Amino acid sequence: MFNRCIVTGLGGMLLFSIPFSAVLSATQATPATPATPAEQVPAVVEAAARQHVQRWAAGAGLVEPTFAVSVVPGTRALAACGHAVTVEPADTRLPSRMRFVAVCSGAGGWRYDFIVRAQVSARIAIMANDAAAGKILQDEDVLLERHDISGIGDSIADVQEVVGQSGKRALRAGEVLRAALLAAPTVVKRGEPVRIVARHEQIEVSMAGEALDSGARGSAVRVRNANGVVIRARVTGAATVEPADRPASISPPSE
Repeated sequence: MFNRCIVTGLGGMLLFSIPFSAVLSATQATPATPATPAEQVPAVVEAAARQHVQRWAAGAGLVEPTFAVSVVPGTRALAACGHAVTVEPADTRLPSRMRFVAVCSGAGGWRYDFIVRAQVSARIAIMANDAAAGKILQDEDVLLERHDISGIGDSIADVQEVVGQSGKRALRAGEVLRAALLAAPTVVKRGEPVRIVARHEQIEVSMAGEALDSGARGSAVRVRNANGVVIRARVTGAATVEPADRPASISPPSE
C-alpha cells in the first residue's frame, strides 16, 4: 500500500512534467520582499552612494583612494515602504555634493531627494616645479601626492597622462593638476615642412611634405606631399605625421 502511494505520487509529478528541482527553485525564488522602515531609508541611500563612489574611484584609476560618505539630514518627514527601496543617482558630478533619489514604487509610493557628501582623497598628479604657460611637461615636472579631491572632478591619477602636455597658463609647484588646465601642445604648424612617415610591419617609408593645418599630437591635419597631392594625416610628433589612410597612400615623388 505504501509503495503504491509513492508510485501514484511520482506518477502525478510526471504527468504534470514538473521536475522536483524546479519545484524547489520556484519555492526558493519567491521570498517575501522585506519592508523598509522610515528610519532605515537614509542608510539605504548611504550604502548606494558608497557603492557609486567606489565604482567611480575604480573607473578613474585613483591611486590609494580613501573616502567617507554621509547623508545630509533633510527636513521632510520620511515614510516607511512596504518593500525594498531603490536608489537612483540624480547628480554625481562632484563627490562633495551629490544628489540621490530614494524611490518606493507601487501604490502609495513616494520619491525623496537626498543630498550626499563624500570626502575623497587619493594620490594625484601635482606640479613638482614651476612651469611657464606652454612649456611641455616632463617626468621631473610632475609627482604624485595625496590630496582631498572631493571638489575636483577632473584630477589626474596617472603622471604619464600629464607628460608631453603643456599648461594653458603658468603652473606653480605644488598645484594640483586638472585636465582643464592642460592642453596638448601644437607640434605641427601650418605652412611649415613636415616628415610623412608610413609604417607597415617592418617596412617604413618617409617623404617630405607641407602642413596645411596646425595640430597637436593625435590630431588630424591636411598635408601636401612632395607630389603635390593633399592627404589626410595624423600628427605623431614634432613636425612628423603619418597617413590617416593606409600606408600605401604614400608613393615616392615622380621625377
